[in-house]
Amino acid sequence: MTAPVDWSRAKSKARIFKALGHPVRLYLVERLAERPRCVCEMVEMVPGRQATTSRHLGVLVSSGILRRHREGVKMIYELAMPCLLNALPCVMEALRVGRCGPGRRGNR
Repeated sequence: MTAPVDWSRAKSKARIFKALGHPVRLYLVERLAERPRCVCEMVEMVPGRQATTSRHLGVLVSSGILRRHREGVKMIYELAMPCLLNALPCVMEALRVGRCGPGRRGNR
């Protein structure tokens, strides 16, 4: 007999991975791993308007990946879940050796 599935926990994990599923959001997370940044800095790093960048940051905050606080008139964002960065070397290695990427179906 198999153990019952904790769907609420699985949904929470999926929300985090879904938040990382956009290239701009993943890029922002990587930049925030370097240091906390003002939204005004991040707007200049990515294509699009400030509203688009703010929306991406909002998705990352609501998933728990980032947190934000105000310093005067500036909104500062920082990484709240640095352990996520531990998965990136694994992903980079898989890309390097061709185990994943466009048109690949993984190890079967």
